[in-house]
Amino acid sequence: MAITKSYRRTRIKMRIRKKVTGSAEMPRLSVFRSNRDIYAQIINDLDGKTLVQASSKEKSFSSKGSKTERSAEVGKILAERAKSAGIEKVAFDRNGYLYHGRVKALAESAREAGLKF
Repeated sequence: MAITKSYRRTRIKMRIRKKVTGSAEMPRLSVFRSNRDIYAQIINDLDGKTLVQASSKEKSFSSKGSKTERSAEVGKILAERAKSAGIEKVAFDRNGYLYHGRVKALAESAREAGLKF
């Protein structure tokens, strides 16, 4: 059986999710990357609730720049919203994607804006 890209990512994702869970004290920052946009949300897994979210599809978001630059902007917006919701520390869930490119840009800009992980 040939291993497809989506099957490989699902296996990696399950391996990560065994270790990374979100709680009220330290919620999980989950990243989803499509070909065009990037989405990030901070989740409390114990309650099954999304606390804060940001994406590059929002109307208030400026769609100028490369995908990496837009990802960095999403990370900054997410960190600001998290701060206003009283969230300081998160567990980073890269969701099966490599920590490279857009995922890395989002994570680093969120760290610079004040999130700790």
